[in-house]
Order: sequence, then structure tokens, then C-alpha cells
Amino acid sequence: MSFPDPIAVFRTEAAELLEQIEAGLLDLNVNLGDKDQVDAVFRGLHTLKGSGAMFGFEALAAFTHHCETAFDRVRKGEVPATQALVTAVLEAKDHMRALVETPAGDHEAVSEVLLANLRHAVDGSGDPAAASVAAAPAKTLFKIRFSLPQNAMANGTNPLPLLDELRDLGTCRIVADRSGIPALDELVPTDLHVSWDVELLTDQTRSAIDDVFIFVMDDMELAVEEIAVAAQTPTVAAPAPVAAAAPVAAEPVASATPTAAAPAAPAPGDAKAAKANENVRVPAEKLDELMDRVGELVIAQSRLSQLAGGSGDLTLRAVSEDVERLSGELRDTMMVLRMVPVTHLFSRFRRLVHDLANETGKRIELVTEGETTEVDKSVIERLADPLVHLVRNSCDHGLETPEDRLAAGKTEAGHIHLSARQQAGEVIITIKDDGRGINKERVRAKAESSGLIAANASLSDQELYQLIFQPGFSTASQVTNLSGRGVGMDVVKRTIDALRGTINVVSRPGEGSEISLAIPLTLAIIDGLLVRVGNGRYVIPLSAVEECLELSIEENMRSRGRSFISLRDSLVPFLRLRDLFRTNTTPDPFQKVVVISTGSERVGLVVDQIIGDHQTVIKGMSKLHHDVATFSGATILGDGDVALILDVGHLVAEGQQQEAHLRAAG
Repeated sequence: MSFPDPIAVFRTEAAELLEQIEAGLLDLNVNLGDKDQVDAVFRGLHTLKGSGAMFGFEALAAFTHHCETAFDRVRKGEVPATQALVTAVLEAKDHMRALVETPAGDHEAVSEVLLANLRHAVDGSGDPAAASVAAAPAKTLFKIRFSLPQNAMANGTNPLPLLDELRDLGTCRIVADRSGIPALDELVPTDLHVSWDVELLTDQTRSAIDDVFIFVMDDMELAVEEIAVAAQTPTVAAPAPVAAAAPVAAEPVASATPTAAAPAAPAPGDAKAAKANENVRVPAEKLDELMDRVGELVIAQSRLSQLAGGSGDLTLRAVSEDVERLSGELRDTMMVLRMVPVTHLFSRFRRLVHDLANETGKRIELVTEGETTEVDKSVIERLADPLVHLVRNSCDHGLETPEDRLAAGKTEAGHIHLSARQQAGEVIITIKDDGRGINKERVRAKAESSGLIAANASLSDQELYQLIFQPGFSTASQVTNLSGRGVGMDVVKRTIDALRGTINVVSRPGEGSEISLAIPLTLAIIDGLLVRVGNGRYVIPLSAVEECLELSIEENMRSRGRSFISLRDSLVPFLRLRDLFRTNTTPDPFQKVVVISTGSERVGLVVDQIIGDHQTVIKGMSKLHHDVATFSGATILGDGDVALILDVGHLVAEGQQQEAHLRAAG
């Protein structure tokens, strides 16, 4: 049996702690008087420091100690929480991440600069000695005796960092009580038999001592006697070296699963509640591998269903139905396992907006909605970069300066609204701002000068706005550190296309812009509509299908040269897939039209036969076919044949382009 790497587990837990610290700092920046957030940040820093020391990340523990001390002073009311302090600790948090990822790197110079910034933020005057000028407070003598449970080290708890934290609180004398150590032949190396007596003279309160033992408090024995003394009366001898403890206290057991940031084990009475809340960490690659196996099972089940359908054996049909039901349940369960809430994606933009506000000198407020909306983890990972570009663009180009906003009758602070919601088989992510909006005249002028469109070409607003996603396209008058080179929006377009998604842009001059991304919930298995065109079979993602119609011979002949059908008092352009794919076969007498849509745009696809719905396991196209825009992937059918998956976004765009040409010609 293999045990998880303790260092890898610590890095995972440290990343979660750093996210919690960042979230607490950003919340505190909104309300600097929020004592709960001050306490939350302090606890996060305290945990990270203790965990780092426990697993040998000494540089991390030493650096984090200074940030923890700063927030401890805020918590005690010695200094106020300020935006300068929040900014300094946010920068320090980024450095902590580097200390976790590359502990052996040369971080000393950066650490000194960040600590100088931190001292300046705390002291105000920039003089690091200013904090020590205050009158010495009264001190208290604490007599402490504590012992940890016998299995503490086997569970990953090292008592030595606890003693170091007590030393940090003041003048300390520590004596190890080794009377409980059994004879050598009865000694178990992983068991802890040492307890400690501590005399601590400090200006801290009892709560500071409790904070030292916060993560082992429930299982340990702790006795604290408090004796008030004058600040000038040194009743405790100079610190003496710690009496030699048993060798077993030196390091945690390597094979034990570390619990650096986890709370103590619940009492037996809470076992049922704890069981309900248990989580298991599973590497992402194992989920991907399991998803591949489920996909192969769905393909095999489809083949079994086809064989059973052509057989008269009732037993075979019954087995096929059971396998189909079980594979469907397994597929649905697997899809749920891969789903993660978009809050993991949205949370990183709070820091981005905070930094952009400082860089641009604008006041920017970020509002998020629908954080519980769940999306496939692979989609979340690939959406991060596009959303960064869109949010940066809104902050830099969209929102005005505070002076311009006030002159326009708006509030001084600009607003970015980031939301997510599910719609059928898609997730709609919207980035909305209340800025100046997109200047259509400048977009048209830039497109004409770049040769993207002909002069005076007739384009709808949506077609015009889509030009901003062209490579190298930018209407910025100057290049800044944030934008202006015309590469960011191109990245957005390429990524969303690769995800089989669509982009819809709405803008109102002087009121702001709204960009909506419609993305499939998953990239692994989708519900599809299987159709036949000529001798070939194709899959249309079912989430894009609006309805299916029959195209009679009369309507087919009447629409020759027009390629429009009348659908409830509106004209919808359609594409004849047999012409697009050059099948060179005779069309069926009664062809069908599958109406598909992306956003507000619709187009019909003329096919020979609609076969039915199909559980589609998506397989990527080879590198030889990466530039074939009509198809987004392939799947294997039950009989072993390959069916291509149609790229809905590309076909809708082609249909709308055909409509524009016909209207211009007419």
C-alpha cells in the first residue's frame, strides 16, 4: 500500500489556505472594521506558519510569522486595519506561494522588500522601530503544563513547533517531563510519552496561548495557571535550553498522512456527522482516466443495444436493457464527479480587479452571481485565460475614470458584474460593465482600414461586434500594460471555439457592455442528434437543436436560389449539408430541416434522415484535421463506424453569412 507524499499534501493544503487568506483580505478591504475577517486572516496565517514549520518549510514559517504578527496587532487594537496593510499582505501572500512551490530558491531579497513594505503599512511612518516605542504593557506569568495524545506524531503532529510558538510569545522556560517513557523493550518509536512544563512571561493574553494549541486542543491535556506580575519584575529566569526530549519528537512519521491544516478528530458521538462530511482527494488524472473508461463502456453498450435490437433473443434484450440502465447511471455519476462550482473560477477575479483598480487609479467593484453553478473541471481550467482577458478589457477600456463617470452622471465607482447560470446543456457566463460601451464607429473604421470588411458594408450590430475578436484588432489609441495590442480578444475567440462555445456581445453607448459566453457543461459525453446525409452519419449537439421540420419537394424546389424557410413569420436561412459535404448522392424524397441556434442566431441544416438521439462520447480530431472548421470532433457508433460531430457555431456563422450575401444581392 502506498502512502501519499506528505510534502505534496502540505502543498495542496497550503494552496487552499492561501486562497482563504486572499479571500479574507479582499473582504477586509471592503470593510476595514470587520473584526471577523481580521480574525479569519490571522487564523489562516497562523495555520500556514505552523504547518510550514511542521513540514520543514522554515523560510515560509519565518516570513509568515511577520504577517501573522501584524494581524495580531490589528486584532488587539494596537494598530488599525488599512488598505495599505491589506495590499502589503496580499503581495506577501504571493511571495508565500513562491516559498511553498520553490522553498530552495533565492527569496531573501524579495522577502526583505516585502517585509519593509509591511512594516511601513503597520507603523505608518515607515520607521520599523516605531512599534517598539510604546510603553511596555503589564506582563503576566503563565505556568503551563501540556501533553499530547500518545498517537500524536503518528498522526503528523510535531510538538517542537508548538514550543517554538510559545517562545515567540515572551520569555520562556521549558522543561520536558520524561517520566512517562517506558522501558526500551516496551517502547514504540511512533508513540509520544513526553509532556512539558512551561513558565512563560508575556504581555500576551490567555487567548494567544490557546491559539498555539488551536489544532490539537480537543485531544490534548492542557493546564494553564495565570499569575499577574509587574512589567518590570523578571520573575522568570533567562531562557534555558529545552531539556533533551525523546528522539521520537524530532520529525513526524514519514509514512503517516499529514493533517497540517485539518481540525482535530471529532468526538465519537459526532462520528456520524463527520462521516457525512468526509472528502477524499483524488488526482485529476485519475478522474480523466475513469472518464475514458466510462466513455468506452458507453460505446460498448451502444453496440450491445444494436445487436440486441436485431436479435429475437429476449434474454439478450433484457441483459442489454440492464447494461444500458447501469451504464447510464454510471455515466451520470461520473459527470457529477467531474463537476465543480464556478466559484473556484470567480474567486480569482476579486484579486485581479483589486490589482487593476490600483494600477488604473479607478474605483472598481466586482459583483459575482451564480457561483454555485457547476461545470466540468476541464471547462473551468480552459475558461480562466479568456475571462482574465475580458475582465481586464472591461476594467481598462470599458470603465471610465472617476472624474469622467461623475461628469456623465454615474457613480464614482465602476461595476463589473460576473455571473453564471445553466441553460439546457450549457453554462452561460456573462461579463457585464456599466462603462462607456463599445464605439461602433471606431470598430467599423478600424475594420475597414484593416481590410476586414468592405467600405459601407451592411452589418448587424452583432456581426460588427464580433470583429473585435479578430487577430490583432484593437481600437485602443495607445498600448498600455493592460491592453491595446489586439491579442487578448483573439485568445478569447480561439478558446471558446475550441470549447464548442459561442460569444454574444451587447453594448449600449454610455451604459456599458455585456459579453456572454455559452459553453457546453462537459467536453466528455454529450447528448446528440444522429442524422444521415447521403451515406454518412453525423451528430448535432442536442443542446443546440431547437426543432425539426420536414422539407417537402415543393418547398425544396420553391426555396432553390433563396435558401430560406418561413418559420412562424420569420425567415431562417438553411444550409444543404449534402452540397456542403459534396456527397454526390441522390437526395431522399422527403428531406428534414434541423433548426439549430447559438444565442439569437438561427440556421437550418437540411439532412436526409433523422435517426434519433445518441449518447455521444467525444473524441478529438487528429492534428491533420485541426483546421477543418465544420467539425468539432468525432464519435464511435454502436456498429463501429465513425460519425463526425458538427461544429454548431461555425455552421450558424456560415448560414448567417450566406443570408447576408443573399440580402445584399437582392
